[in-house]
Amino acid sequence: MVPELADPTSATDTHDTADPAETPVAAHLAAAGDLARVAAVETADGDAAQVGEVVAVRGEDVPDAATHYFAADKPGYRGWYWAVTVAGPEGDVNVSEVVLLPGPESVVAPSWVPWHERVRAEDLGPGDLLPVEEDDERLVPAHAVLDADDEDLPEDEVVPGPGVREVGDELGMGRPRVMSREGRLDAAVRWSDGDFGPGADMARAASAHCGTCGFYLPVAGSLRAAFGVCGNGNVPADGHVVHAEYGCGGHSELQVDSGSIIAVADLVYDDGVEMDSEPAGSRS
Repeated sequence: MVPELADPTSATDTHDTADPAETPVAAHLAAAGDLARVAAVETADGDAAQVGEVVAVRGEDVPDAATHYFAADKPGYRGWYWAVTVAGPEGDVNVSEVVLLPGPESVVAPSWVPWHERVRAEDLGPGDLLPVEEDDERLVPAHAVLDADDEDLPEDEVVPGPGVREVGDELGMGRPRVMSREGRLDAAVRWSDGDFGPGADMARAASAHCGTCGFYLPVAGSLRAAFGVCGNGNVPADGHVVHAEYGCGGHSELQVDSGSIIAVADLVYDDGVEMDSEPAGSRS
């Protein structure tokens, strides 16, 4: 296997063995540079201009094998290197493989991410299927949470009592799996950090929180204390899961001042008639 170049430009001397961790290169393999260059040119469709100067020669982990590195002047491969591995005893050296390897400044594709980690909620469209893995840590068997005697045990060690599953099915709890503690905590963190959590701009500007709003519908279960659904059709949060400390301008207890916004002046008589007050006792 050809080793990845961490810093190929640091080993321009083909006999550089300053690093004691590197495998020493046999003299007959180090002298096979011309053979390695010819092989690189052949791989480059015979274009010698694509094979640049020697960058390094490094020994492999197997006996009688070394790799010659050449700068690649190939269009679209800036910072890449031709790696030509030669192997064989003295007098019988042959080319083993020729590959292009990226250097530390090369433009390469990002690391592959499994689809179940790459997919986002907005990627799911009508008719699409998003299967859940059998060992998804967000889910546990439904019957595992029906036995109150085992609440202190880890969820993967809970053993249901006789007939527990049958009783659950009879009560309408026939779901094969329900959310585990990890799944609920994951949802709680996601909702808290979302657009309807306590840190949202709307919540910070609100004068009251959802927990005291008449339109707030608390969810059931262990998340009841912190989350509910907004039922106010006049606000953006309607139909969404909101945190109890979220808030907006549509709180049910907000009161609007219905008084007049125009200042009322003192009553003034202005009918054009001057009314002089007569002194007391002036009438006959």
